Amino acid sequence: MGTITRHHTTQRMSQIVQHGDTIYLAGQVGTAGASVAQQTQDCLDQIDRLLGEVGSDKSRVLQAVIWLADMADFAEMNGVWDAWVPEGAAPARACGEAKLAKPEFTVEIIITAAA
Repeated sequence: MGTITRHHTTQRMSQIVQHGDTIYLAGQVGTAGASVAQQTQDCLDQIDRLLGEVGSDKSRVLQAVIWLADMADFAEMNGVWDAWVPEGAAPARACGEAKLAKPEFTVEIIITAAA
């Protein structure tokens, strides 16, 4: 069955859940009100930190789900994303438009990675 380990857990959610060799991260958001590029970079910095806590890194990302408050921001977000993704290690990815938790948020990124 495999052990499930949770990190940074509250009543509502865990920031990291490990099951076997798979790591699931909660959706990461950036600094509310910052530019799309800055919020994207904030998300990616948090992802780097969280993956590092459990011995993984961005080269081991299997899947990314990206939510944008407005698809008009797709190119700006991708400019930051493309610079972050290691060459030859692009994950499976989806990107869509969604109403995020607060109107000040423009980007949310959800990651699944290998340990």
